[in-house]
Amino acid sequence: MPPAARDVRRWRQYLAAERAEALVYRDLGRRKPGAYGEILRTLAEAEDRHASHWIELLGNAAQPEPRPSIGTKALGFFAKRFGSVFILAMMQRAEGRSPYETDADATEAMAADERVHGEVVRALASEQRLRLAGGFRAAVFGMNDGLVTNLSLVLGIVGTGLASDAVLLTGIAGLIAGALSMAAGEFVSVSSQRELIDSSKPDPTTEDALGDLDLGANELALVYRARGLSEPDAAAKAMAVLAHFRDRRGAAHGDEAVPLTTSVLPLPAGLEGEHDPVGSAWGAALSSFLCFAAGAFLPILPYVCGATGWLAAGLAIGIVGIALLITGAITGVLSGASPGLRALRQLGIGYGAALITYLLGLAFGGILG
Repeated sequence: MPPAARDVRRWRQYLAAERAEALVYRDLGRRKPGAYGEILRTLAEAEDRHASHWIELLGNAAQPEPRPSIGTKALGFFAKRFGSVFILAMMQRAEGRSPYETDADATEAMAADERVHGEVVRALASEQRLRLAGGFRAAVFGMNDGLVTNLSLVLGIVGTGLASDAVLLTGIAGLIAGALSMAAGEFVSVSSQRELIDSSKPDPTTEDALGDLDLGANELALVYRARGLSEPDAAAKAMAVLAHFRDRRGAAHGDEAVPLTTSVLPLPAGLEGEHDPVGSAWGAALSSFLCFAAGAFLPILPYVCGATGWLAAGLAIGIVGIALLITGAITGVLSGASPGLRALRQLGIGYGAALITYLLGLAFGGILG
């Protein structure tokens, strides 16, 4: 008995998606050296196996080759041109939305594969996400604050009934003051965070005292216990370290001692990898300044171009709304969450703040008028 037409359509959609995802993984894998690229190519082979399952079910109906969806085409387009954490984040979300767990025509192994693929892609993207964290946070916060702050400021002045020239001058002042304030705040914040982290790292000069420690009292074990090791493991580790340094001290032509900070004492939790979880203070300040200024410029763009009155205010609201949707969607993609929901959340917060400020402007305008 031939399969139902709706089943054939569904299977062809699955086949197109599997082939497109395999192509994305291969495109990314060709650009990544070593184990990273090998992992991506292995994922592509797994997608090929899934595609073979649907080809077997479809039989002759597998031809002509099904076309991927618009979303899948877009994914492939970005993969070929960017090949960054954005694509891995989108692939993570695509794997997490797999319908195989509830589809009787998909095998349990295929459903399990999709779950595991999502975790593999999450792990591949995690290092890049961490590298992005400092600068990306400053950029997103700066852009969003610029959009919301200056739109609110502009609409607040509009609410008071002042002329368009006053609205423009106020917006320019808000752009300059806000950008400088954001840059200064980010510099102080990142610098302070880095100083706190540096204060938790091992002191390299402590290495000089290792050879003089009393093996019986062995204070070094307390350091390992403070870093999270159990008492027996800390004692064993400390004994091994002291023996290593004393052997080198007694050797006539021994090598230099292993640096304490990289090979002897463990780093605090969260600092073991090579990535920088904080980023540069100057980089964060510059990113925040530029992004705030860019965001703050959009609400006054209609006034700069000569628009006045409610036309200018309406254009400002529309332009900022589009920008808020874009920044929200980007944040959603990178975090592996729903870009649509994040975009709507960003829009709601921005418009809510602007509405409150406009109403306050109306109230103050009525009082002063």
